[in-house]
Order: sequence, then C-alpha cells, then structure tokens
Amino acid sequence: MSDAPVLDLLAQMTVDSVAQSTLDGRDLALVRLAGLVASDAPPISYLANLGAAADLGLEVEDVQGVLIGVAPIVGTARVMTAAGNIARALGVAVAVVEAEIEAALAEGAE
Repeated sequence: MSDAPVLDLLAQMTVDSVAQSTLDGRDLALVRLAGLVASDAPPISYLANLGAAADLGLEVEDVQGVLIGVAPIVGTARVMTAAGNIARALGVAVAVVEAEIEAALAEGAE
C-alpha cells in the first residue's frame, strides 16, 4: 500500500476518466474546470488540474472563457470564489517554483 492512498485513488480515477472520455485533452480540461467551478472546489483542486491544462495549451483566456460561460448557470458568487481560488492556486504554484529555484541555487553554491 502506498503512503498516499487517497492521492493514489484520485490519480487512478483521473486516469480512468481520461481513458473513457471521448473528448480530446483540451476539451476535457475545459469541462473539468467548469466542474470545479460548479462544485465550489478549493484552490488545491485547481492547482492539480490547471497544471495539466497548461500542458495541453490552455491559456488565461480559456480559463476566463469557462468562467464567463458558467456564470449564468452557477452564479456570480461562485464564479468570483472560483477566480479567487484559481489565483490562490497559482500563487502556491509560483511559491513552489521559487522555492525549488532557491534550493537549486543554494545547492549549486555549496
């Protein structure tokens, strides 16, 4: 058994979902983003999904398009919460990258 059984389960669910979907990767990423907005997902969920979405070529305009598209369905409050959670997720990603760069520079200085 893994040290992270919950993460393993979530990863396997994602793999299975991608394998069973008839959508291409980009469209699936957009649908997943809309689902995150609709379910009022926390920043960590956006972090986990937007990294893969960026690898598929999604850009800021795509994320904005999804937020605009779902606003009439989920409401302005949920869209504003999603925008804040996306910003927090991106802040975490930037902090992680900065820490990795600092660690690499410190390691190189030794």
